[in-house]
Amino acid sequence: MHTLRQDIPAGLVVFLVALPLCLGIAQASGLPPFAGLLTGVIGGLLVTALSPSRFAVSGPAAGLVTIVVASIETLGSFSAFLTALILAGLLQCLFGLLRAGRFIALVPGSVIKGMLAAIGILLIIQQIPVALGAAGDAELVSLVNGEFAFSTSAMLVAGVGLVILWLWTTPVVKSIKALSWIPGPLVAVLVGCLATLFGLAGLPRIALPEFDSMAQLAAELETPDWLAWRNPSVWVVAVTLALVASLETLLSQEALKKLRPQHPAPSPNKEMFAQGVGNLTAGLLGAMPITAVIVRSSVNVSVGAQTKVSILLHGVLLLICGLWFSDLLNAIPLASLAAVLLYTGYKLATPRLFIEQIRMGAQQYVPFLATIGGIIVFGMLAGIGIGIATQLLCSLYQSHRNALQLTRYDDHYVLRFQQNLTFIHNPKLQGLLAEIPENSVVIVDHDNAEYLDPDVKAVLQDFGESADKRGIRLSQWPVAVK
Repeated sequence: MHTLRQDIPAGLVVFLVALPLCLGIAQASGLPPFAGLLTGVIGGLLVTALSPSRFAVSGPAAGLVTIVVASIETLGSFSAFLTALILAGLLQCLFGLLRAGRFIALVPGSVIKGMLAAIGILLIIQQIPVALGAAGDAELVSLVNGEFAFSTSAMLVAGVGLVILWLWTTPVVKSIKALSWIPGPLVAVLVGCLATLFGLAGLPRIALPEFDSMAQLAAELETPDWLAWRNPSVWVVAVTLALVASLETLLSQEALKKLRPQHPAPSPNKEMFAQGVGNLTAGLLGAMPITAVIVRSSVNVSVGAQTKVSILLHGVLLLICGLWFSDLLNAIPLASLAAVLLYTGYKLATPRLFIEQIRMGAQQYVPFLATIGGIIVFGMLAGIGIGIATQLLCSLYQSHRNALQLTRYDDHYVLRFQQNLTFIHNPKLQGLLAEIPENSVVIVDHDNAEYLDPDVKAVLQDFGESADKRGIRLSQWPVAVK
């Protein structure tokens, strides 16, 4: 009870941050705003109750918007998508039971950063038409074709919202304690609401239903298409959701450890199981995919949360808003939510990230760019696979390049094996051996190589057998020469 003094204010702030994001992510996914609120409620109450973390806030994530949109389009209906979400939840539970959380360390950092940057780029592309006045599913291509109807009011609201979000990151605003406690996204949304109240024309708004009874609430909930499991595409979507949602959750947990260490550290396997139960429930109730979200989690920590009470409180407040304050929420213009999501996309794909990756060299930026291109062109799962494959190739090339070194000292040549050698090093080895002239002394330094492939030994054996004929003397030769 002594922690309530810190937990209650923290829960209020997290709620104020989560509210516009839940509504905006649902709108960006082409789903009813209530689905976003319901997702936040499930994440805030059910997942929090099962999660081993005291500070991680779960709910709808901007990083899954593009997957949701593409999946619903591929499967043909939201109900079929819900079936995939149920299967994804079951897969996440299985991942947790099989203790697969440790495999997060196998995903290269370049691929993770590329995935986040690609999500940001896709989010920006998707939200530009909304910020310019689209009320429906208008795409960026309609702008290029000249078939788009611009709205000055929407552009003004979105522009002001972006300016507010930028101002909230400046030292001037951060230095004012009263303003630093108010989330920037909430201010941007409130300014948009004022625009609608003062009658600014041409502003599409969100549409939350009113619930006078439990029967109306039940009627609003979408049910899964149970026969859709027979569609192979449903399983592809399920695997994609399970992998990406688990990846984003575990990445958020890793980032949260740096902000607020917990002892003992939360188990990634228990966290995956909790997220799996959350996504299973979300699929059954007609909500959206759930992950642990670092933005809300970091806010929760920064405002002084001590226990899970703050996260549970934010879930309760989202539920109350969805059930009894829909009239107030219906004053929120879509352009304000688009501004919040555009800024979120920019933070995921900031130019500084690209500059940092390029400065780190080709081994880092080639897989990074390959992941981005793969996700944008082929989809999330294929893009991640392309990124991992590219990183493997770059690592193999770098390893191959540095595995062998030949140094000359007058008529002495030192051949160094920097690591274990396999058949893929044979071309490099043969090339170096071919550089050694007749009547030389060859010394082999193989202290760093504990293993030599039989194919490598065969190359060394052949060179050793011809050395006498060429007047080459061998020293510390790693294989016996007849």
